[in-house]
Amino acid sequence: MLITEAPSAQHADLDRYAVPELVAALVDDQAGAVEAVRRAAPAIAAAVGAALPRLAAGGRLIYVGAGSSGRLGALDSAELYPTFSWPRERALALLAGGKRAMFAAVEGAEDDRVQGGLDVRALGAGALDVVILLAASGATPYVLGALEAARALGCLSIGIANNPGAPLTSGAEFGITLDTGAEVISGSTRLKAGTAQKIVLNTISSALMVRLHKVYGNLMVDLKPTNAKLILRAVALTMHATGADEGAARRALEEGGFQVKVAIVTLLKHVKTDQARRLLADANGSVRAALAP
Repeated sequence: MLITEAPSAQHADLDRYAVPELVAALVDDQAGAVEAVRRAAPAIAAAVGAALPRLAAGGRLIYVGAGSSGRLGALDSAELYPTFSWPRERALALLAGGKRAMFAAVEGAEDDRVQGGLDVRALGAGALDVVILLAASGATPYVLGALEAARALGCLSIGIANNPGAPLTSGAEFGITLDTGAEVISGSTRLKAGTAQKIVLNTISSALMVRLHKVYGNLMVDLKPTNAKLILRAVALTMHATGADEGAARRALEEGGFQVKVAIVTLLKHVKTDQARRLLADANGSVRAALAP
């Protein structure tokens, strides 16, 4: 039996707990997700290091999964555009069963190994692409089919699973094992196994965006202000980074098409918007390099 499917030795009478005790047991068990990710940190760092040059050269992030794992991948891909202005066409998600499986289980979709390979090939995946494959079991046929295609096409493959020695992690170029053990509700890998996967996805994509100059200091300076909340955040970030008052920050943002990077360079270098854009282009998008004397 897979470790993630095994009955937990703890909380055998979970169904008899009072609500406060039940909630405490569920919350406390999630700590195992953080510990599993900490143990996997060297493997995560290696994967990020390998992915960077491909993405810098124009490659795409392609997430592949089934069920809860697939939905987590789709979520990470969707968040990269508003958070970091990462082009939508360069963050793609493949979910067993297609888009409708995002909201309802599609019977048997995860068992279709052939379809996993077909879906990767349909994207025209190639040597610059980074394919992140997720499966708590590490043996989901759809995901393994996608892995085979990714390897054959020369993509960089990163396999993430919650069982040691899984086919997914052993078959990928970079395997990340999140050994979260048995679930407090036995077999429900949407619990700490899923939490660990979410942490890893956040870590990988955020680390990549930092190294691709989407962050200045620890400020999210390449966001896409697509709503009122994000417009206010852009103003606040510009004020924080430059020390400018709200009026000056807004003027710089408006002149620069509400690009926080451009506004920061405009204000700190005391240059026009066009010159700020040129400085950033020459610095490969790095605010820090653009501000250098």
